[in-house]
Amino acid sequence: MEVPFEKRAMAKEPTVKSGSLIHGREPIDPYMEKRVVRKCDLHVLPVLSVLYMVAFLDRINIGNARIQGLEEGLSMNGQQYNIALQVFFIPYILFEVPSNIFIRKLAPSTWLCSIMLGWGLVTVCMGVTQSFAGLVVCRVLLGFFEAGFLPGCLYLFSMYYKRHELQRRFNLFFCLTILSGSASGFFAYALGKMAGVGGYSGWRWIFIIEGLGTVVLAIVSKFFIADWPETAKFLTTGERALVVRRVHEDAAGAVMDDLDSKSRRRIFLDWKIWCGAIMYLGCANSGYSGAFFTPTILKQLGQTSTKAQLYTIPIYAVSAVATVAAAFLSDRLRHRYALCVFGIFVNAAGYAMLLAPKHVPVDLRHVALYFTSAGGYIAQPLTLVWMNNNLGGHYKKGIGAAMQIGLGNLGGIIASNIYIDREAPAFPVGFGTSLALSWLTAIACTVFFVGLRRENRKRDGGGRDYRYDLPKCEQDSLGDDHPRFRFVY
Repeated sequence: MEVPFEKRAMAKEPTVKSGSLIHGREPIDPYMEKRVVRKCDLHVLPVLSVLYMVAFLDRINIGNARIQGLEEGLSMNGQQYNIALQVFFIPYILFEVPSNIFIRKLAPSTWLCSIMLGWGLVTVCMGVTQSFAGLVVCRVLLGFFEAGFLPGCLYLFSMYYKRHELQRRFNLFFCLTILSGSASGFFAYALGKMAGVGGYSGWRWIFIIEGLGTVVLAIVSKFFIADWPETAKFLTTGERALVVRRVHEDAAGAVMDDLDSKSRRRIFLDWKIWCGAIMYLGCANSGYSGAFFTPTILKQLGQTSTKAQLYTIPIYAVSAVATVAAAFLSDRLRHRYALCVFGIFVNAAGYAMLLAPKHVPVDLRHVALYFTSAGGYIAQPLTLVWMNNNLGGHYKKGIGAAMQIGLGNLGGIIASNIYIDREAPAFPVGFGTSLALSWLTAIACTVFFVGLRRENRKRDGGGRDYRYDLPKCEQDSLGDDHPRFRFVY
């Protein structure tokens, strides 16, 4: 049983009368369950969704600043823009796992708003830097502060929702990230009009205004971000117990509440996490390729800077609709694999069209950007939730999510280096590499699917029952290695 958390929650409020709910001695009231889930939807999702939209906006606005004169303003040349992009990912990758270990020991509201305040201030600094070196330093710090936000949010969501409730909610959260691509183009268009105000260029105002907005939201959000279910202030004592019990029973009692040496081995040697990272890598490359270079590609397809900013908006709008539709279908069907592969096929079709500039007219190449964006954004959140669905226990979910996102963001480093200016507008290396990584994602998804089915069959046949003979203390920290746990696909 998931005793440690429950004891702590009950110790805070000794008047708790929901012990039967925690320990499952009576059926859960469906009406109460529905009401509690709806309450979680109102308090957990909206705030973090808006904040993640702001996070992604601050991460990708450099692409909009570029076509508003960033390189000219800082006397950048050659591959310096690509260097400024890729340095973000080094601390972003390195600090994901430490962040998700730290958030477990601290209130999520405190941790998430603190790192948000940090990256907001750094974004403002990007608007006033006077050199390429200053820009690089800011991008490194931005990666450090943003590292913990996405894995922290996924970790927190997974503690409130059952596995087949999570996808549509996470995609709604992720959808605002996609819309931030549209918002980025709109804000860049509007803020670019401020060129000359205060003696600053338009690209500087993009960073300054968006960074100041992030700082204000970070301060306010402390009072609205939900904490762990065991201590959530918006829930009553009985409701907290119900949320904990629902998630606990959905995972067949899989627990990992202690990070001892055996738990660390089960986490870091789990093939699922490494396979999940490869699944996410190809999707992340596609997402960052679009975020960083879509305005540039549109400009080189014959659009003016202003129109290139605006033409990104419908691309991201279509992607948002596609990702939400895929999520609802996935949860309804209780299936992940086929929809992941479908998204990858759509994405790959777009890159194939972009790779044939001599045979595909400009209008169709513009349409191909819709394919690459929508297909990638269908698959990207599916890969994250799919792997998270198949991890059990607090530490396993937290560290596993951070490892997948951190290692998968190597795709961001790749995306930062494969679009070479001298190859414009064909970008054969960029589009070819992205196409190859899409197929790598499809292969990894297939390996993941086959591996999960094979493991479920073993457990159904009693092939893992020997783990019932392990000492009780070790059984209580098996996570998804527990024989009762079943994988979803």
